[in-house]
Amino acid sequence: MTSSKSISRNVLSAVSANTMVSSLLTVQTSGRGFVDLTAEVAKFVDDARAKEGAVTLFIRHTSASLSIQENADPTVLDDLATALARLAPENAGWSHDTEGPDDMPAHVKTMLTATSLQIPVLSGELALGTWQAIYLIEHRRRPHRREVVLQFSGATG
Repeated sequence: MTSSKSISRNVLSAVSANTMVSSLLTVQTSGRGFVDLTAEVAKFVDDARAKEGAVTLFIRHTSASLSIQENADPTVLDDLATALARLAPENAGWSHDTEGPDDMPAHVKTMLTATSLQIPVLSGELALGTWQAIYLIEHRRRPHRREVVLQFSGATG
């Protein structure tokens, strides 16, 4: 059982929210790996004049995904890529190989990660933790043009 002294919460804040702002972010990947989208999402929040609410990201693909991960040590991303490769290897005897041996593993990796994220916006800033960044994960070997829908819902100012 957790002591009540180890849990705290600040006072509630409430705003009247009646704004929705959307944009399409196009990302040219260079092949398999992580692309940091944090600065672009923060710029979207700033351009939308977002104050309080949430920003949603949705990737319009089935062989690339989104994730919030550590941004301080690049070996974290290397290890995550290694883990995904072990979970969905190219040589697993997949039936679906029309677009190449990396296609079906890419679909599995997308299923294991996320196609959408929602991040709170507080006082006009993304409420990410100190070591968190927003990443597009390209699961295919060759470069691709990926589209991410950005949408802010909340109060602006």
